[in-house]
Amino acid sequence: MIVCRSSSEIEKLRRVNLLVAEVLAALRQMAVPGVTTEEIDRVAEERVRAAGAEPAFKGYHGYPATVCVSANEQVVHGIPSKRPLVERDILSIDMGAKLDGYFGDCAVTVPVGRVSAEAAELLRVTEEALFHGIEAVKPGARVSDIGAAVQQHVEAHGFSVVREFVGHGIGTLLHEEPQIANYGPGGRGPRLAEGMVLAIEPMVNAGKPAVKVLPDGWTAVTRDASLSAHFEHTVVVTGEGCEILTLLESDAARVRELVGRSLLGSPSRT
Repeated sequence: MIVCRSSSEIEKLRRVNLLVAEVLAALRQMAVPGVTTEEIDRVAEERVRAAGAEPAFKGYHGYPATVCVSANEQVVHGIPSKRPLVERDILSIDMGAKLDGYFGDCAVTVPVGRVSAEAAELLRVTEEALFHGIEAVKPGARVSDIGAAVQQHVEAHGFSVVREFVGHGIGTLLHEEPQIANYGPGGRGPRLAEGMVLAIEPMVNAGKPAVKVLPDGWTAVTRDASLSAHFEHTVVVTGEGCEILTLLESDAARVRELVGRSLLGSPSRT
């Protein structure tokens, strides 16, 4: 069942998603050579709990950490470790929190020091694809319009979209209906309606789309060992488009320049 949230519920969702966005902004600054992903995870949990919230991922189906940290060929669900980051890594940081019974979710992939031209292009195109997907969100549109917009942008730049993992609805559960694939033809699936809250999250590979899960049962990697990037925002459908709940005001100007058009909704202040 797809739920359309009330104004009071959306306000709670704004608060928790703003918290997630603020914590994630601090974590991405930590992604420098020499820092371990365990350190990033520790800071994430400390900040979430200090705000009176709970980590959304820790303990979810047995996941052992607060954040998913996926480096280079790791696509999603990488487990924090003692491995120090090194120059030329790219690192996806995906985190969620629960506050007052509602969930927030957001992800970003960042360069560690100087990275290759291919890696920089992959990050740029994947983030652009996220905003192309977001631009497709409006009342009356179909769920598959989001994935169609993502896929078209990604493949136009020679990259590939991961099929095995998708975006999702979010609210009083971390994962709710509808599932939001990042590929496929538009014009299919449920119609979007005001009050729906969606976590849109393209996962894009520099090589082929196929992935596999490592023996740890969590970490997904590209089968061809190519680089992978992951970006995610949580949005709520409004009367005219959508509001991005995880976009900080401090990021708005950069994103406007990146995508070359006005953002949908008002960014959160920080």
